[in-house]
Formats: sequence, C-alpha cells, structure tokens
Amino acid sequence: MKILFAIVFILTALLDAAVLELGKNVIPGWIASVILLIGFLLLHREVLSERSIWLKLLSWLCLFVVLAVVFKLSGPPVRSIPAVSVKDPVQTGVVTVEQGDLSGVLNEDGSVEVYAGIPYAKPPVGDLRWKEPQEPEHWEGVRRCDTFAPMSMQQRTNTIFGSLTDIFVYHTFRVSLKDNFLEPMSEDSLYLNIWKPSGELKNAPVLFFIHGGSLTGGQPSYSEYNGESLAKRGIIVVNFGYRLNVFGYYADDELAKESPNGTTGNYGLLDQIQALKWGKENIAAFGGDPDNITIAGESAGASSVNAICVSPLSEGLFRRAIAESSGITAIRPYHTFRTLEAALDMGKKIREEFGAQSISDLRSVDAEKLVNTRYTNSAMTVDGYAITEQPYLTYERGANHEEALLNGFNTHEADLFMLFNQVSTENYEKTVSGVLGDWTKDAVALYPAQEVDPKYHYIVERGTDAKGSANKIYTAAWFSYSHYTWSRYLQFQERPVWEYYFSKDNGGLGSNHAGEMPYCFGNLFRHAGLYDKTDEALSDQMMEYWVNFIKTGDPNGEGLPEWEKFRSNDANVMGFGENTGMTTDPYADLYPLLDQYQQTQN
Repeated sequence: MKILFAIVFILTALLDAAVLELGKNVIPGWIASVILLIGFLLLHREVLSERSIWLKLLSWLCLFVVLAVVFKLSGPPVRSIPAVSVKDPVQTGVVTVEQGDLSGVLNEDGSVEVYAGIPYAKPPVGDLRWKEPQEPEHWEGVRRCDTFAPMSMQQRTNTIFGSLTDIFVYHTFRVSLKDNFLEPMSEDSLYLNIWKPSGELKNAPVLFFIHGGSLTGGQPSYSEYNGESLAKRGIIVVNFGYRLNVFGYYADDELAKESPNGTTGNYGLLDQIQALKWGKENIAAFGGDPDNITIAGESAGASSVNAICVSPLSEGLFRRAIAESSGITAIRPYHTFRTLEAALDMGKKIREEFGAQSISDLRSVDAEKLVNTRYTNSAMTVDGYAITEQPYLTYERGANHEEALLNGFNTHEADLFMLFNQVSTENYEKTVSGVLGDWTKDAVALYPAQEVDPKYHYIVERGTDAKGSANKIYTAAWFSYSHYTWSRYLQFQERPVWEYYFSKDNGGLGSNHAGEMPYCFGNLFRHAGLYDKTDEALSDQMMEYWVNFIKTGDPNGEGLPEWEKFRSNDANVMGFGENTGMTTDPYADLYPLLDQYQQTQN
C-alpha cells in the first residue's frame, strides 16, 4: 500500500509541476503547491496512515481541488513587453513627429534604435468602434516609446494548449519562469513600432510589415517580426497593430449609412492604410525615405498587402510589395475575402447573438464579451471605399499600385490547417472537391493517394492513406495559386516580379506555414538549438535578397545565385531549401485545373 501511495504521490507532484509550467504560473503558485504536497505527505504519514480507505480517498480529492484552486489563482499576470530585452536600456535622442516629441531605446550592442508604441490613430473605442481610423492626438513633452502597445482584441489561446503547441509544433517551448506572463490586450491597439540603424540616417529604405493571423489574431511584438537584424543591414523596419476579427471586419448596413464614406466591413484594412499614411508622413524624422517604402506581409498580412495594392486609398503611399504565403488575386479567393452580402449577413447574426437592436447597443457591449462571438470575422470585402471591386478586376485593368513584387510560398502550407481532417482513399475526392469542383478527378489523378510526409506528422495528426496528397492540393489552392496568379498579372503588366518556394526542413516549424519567417527576418538566433549552420547560411541569403529588393526593387546582388524574374510559361521560382537556385513550381501542373475551376466562379 505504501508503494502505491508513493507512486501516486510522485505522479501527482510531477503532473502538478507540468501543469504549472505549461500554464506559465507564477512563483507563488509553485511555492503554494510545494507546501500543499509536503503538508499532504505529512498528514498521511502522521494522521491518515491507519484511517479508513474512504477518508484517504477524500483527502486525495481535497488535494486535487486545492491544487486546482492554486493553479487558478496563480495564473500568469498581464505584463507589457519591453521594446528590447536589455535591462535599463540606453535612451535614444528625441525624435519629432507630427504629433509631438518621442524617444526610444537602443538594443544590446547599440546598433539599432527601437521605438515601440507610437500612436498612429486615435483609440477606436466608444463611439469610434467601427469607424474609420481618426488622426492621432498630439501630446505634450517627450513620449517614451520603449514598450510595445497591447495587442488587438482577440480570443486568447488557452495557455496550456499554447504551450503544448510550442512543444509539438513550433518546438520553441523552454522550461523557464521568465515567460510566465500574458501580453496585454485592448481595443486601444493602434500603435506602430520602428527599428532603425543607430545614429544619423537619411533617406534609408523602409520596410512596412503587416502581421498575419487570419485577420483574427496576431500581434506585432511577436519575436519572428522583430526587425533588429534587418535594421542592421541598413533599412528601417516598421510594424503595427490593427483591428482584428469582429472589431476589424464586422459589417452592418447602419454603419455604412453613418459613415461619410459609405464604408463597412474593412476597418482593419483602413487601419493598415492609416498606419502606412502615418509612416509616409513621418518616417523622414527617423531618417527614412518616404519615397522608398516597401509594404510586406505574411499569411493574412500578405492578403492585406494584396488589398492595399488595389485600394484607391493607398495610391502613392508605397512603391513595392512583398507577400508571403497568401493573396486574393483569384477570381474567387479561397480565404481572407468575402462578398459584402456575406459580410452583412454575418453582421445581422452577430446583432442577434448579442440582442442588439442598433449599432449603439452593440457598441455598448463589453469588448471582452464581444470578442468571443461565435462568428468568425476573418475576411475583407468590396465596400466601395477601401476596395471598390473584386481585386482580380483591378489587376486586369492594370490599376494596382505596386511597381514590383517579391512573393512566394512554402512546401507544407496547408498541413497544420488540415491537422484534424481525416482523409482516406474513400473520402479523398470529396475532401478536395470544394476547391476544384468538376476538376477534382483530374487533380486526384495528378496527386494519387499518399500519406503525410513522416517529418511533418504530429501526434494528433488524423492522417490516413490520402492525407499527404490532400495537403498538397490544399497548399496549392489556398496558398501557392494566389501567388501564381499575382505573379502572372504583374508579368502581363510588364512589371518585375520574383517568386520563391521555401522547402527547408529544420528543427523548428520546417516548411510549414510561416516557416520562412525567422529566416527572412534574421531571427533564427532567438530559437537556440532548432537551426544549424546551413539554416544560418540560408537566412543570410534570404535577408540579402529581401534587403536588396527593399533598397532597389531587385533582389539580386553580388555573391547571390541569380534569381530570375517570373515567367508563367515555365513557372520558374527561386528555391530556398537545402540548396538555393531556380526550380519549377511543384504545383504548376495543378494551376490549369484551378484556373478552369475559378472561371466557373466568375
């Protein structure tokens, strides 16, 4: 009996420690748990050892309840994220922008100045919820911009689930008490961040980056978006927060009527354009060239870049575009875009969900409650103001704004999105018919049933004998096809375009969706042990290509393998994998089928 007790006690202690670490609980929770376990051990030895089995079972039940209470009460606190990881960083000099004076901080070696939490619009709260972004207010004195602003309102991932994802998917989890906190979240999130080379600077090229997250989540403070490494190469990096989900993409007829521009459904996109406008007007104060701005984005950020390229509101605000792993150039985009009718219909359902008779009623709903709507607002729309027509029509007219484009995709883009889908030979055709319609059988013939690549198989994978092939088809439809059509449009317009294909396996995210991000931003060093020297060499190449494009509009440069311009007849793309060099788009044979399917959606 004593051996059984010891085994159960040890397992309980280990489980409690695991839950506390995965839940990012604070030190007092650990101390309380240790005291409880020691007290329980002494209680059993001194008092309960000769008592009835029922009393012992009751004591175990009480222990589990109290440990659960400790876990609940010692959850991670909310803590703002500093702009740099240096304790007591050196302050920069004063920079004067339109709204007032501000200062930032230096990174550890003093090579980069960081300015975090600069307001680019008024807080969109109260009566400004679901209104076009307003010009930011002026301030007195010197504003200290040394801390990232709160992330935009979004549904928080359960902390334990997030930690397990970091362990089994991203492989970035580390046992530590330093990360036991949550980032603040607020409707008041319209702030931007700037990384620039230290010292006097004049007419430096500017990268303006839009974060991803399906238009429902994400934050500019994320380590993969840190612009320090790119700034060391002579450019200025800017990123920012924008309204998300129901706050950013809710649509309502009443809102369209009250708007002086007749707009609704694209508030997050309007935030992005407002941030770009602020950058155009103020970046010279940081030494940037307002006439050499490149907009960039990944995932939903890339779709947003695509939308900005066709928006009449952004003309003259930037020159070039970089888009990673998404776009909305298809006749009927597979994601991140919807009809105004669909947006308005969901708006009505959200009103009903919260019992709101008017927009005034809905504006009075607490943000913490509203963000948990059961309806997903993850798409832009043709509102007649920010976007005036289906994006492909703007490209067909040649009215898009980007003068050059660098864009591309990864090998396993769809895998994580399909993780819980079971695909066998029996349901393979049905599973992929939604993206191919009448051309499904032809696509299945091109991609016979095949299992998931073992290197990309996760413990919760519901993969069967056709899952790997389905992942490839969805990768093509959801991601790479939009880049093919985007590149093709620019080629027809005789505007320079370069396309890439990222396939590098590694100890981190691999070539899954977003796997290229730490490479092109130079942030591999933030994930010790996940990458080797070959990864570092590839990252160095990718940064050089990106920086060259941002500086000159051409990614090529001395010492780099030649990156040929896109040609639709051979679908030539730059391969970033074990080797760097031109290769054929692996999904090129599927694009004619997707073209034919898309024509039926016209």
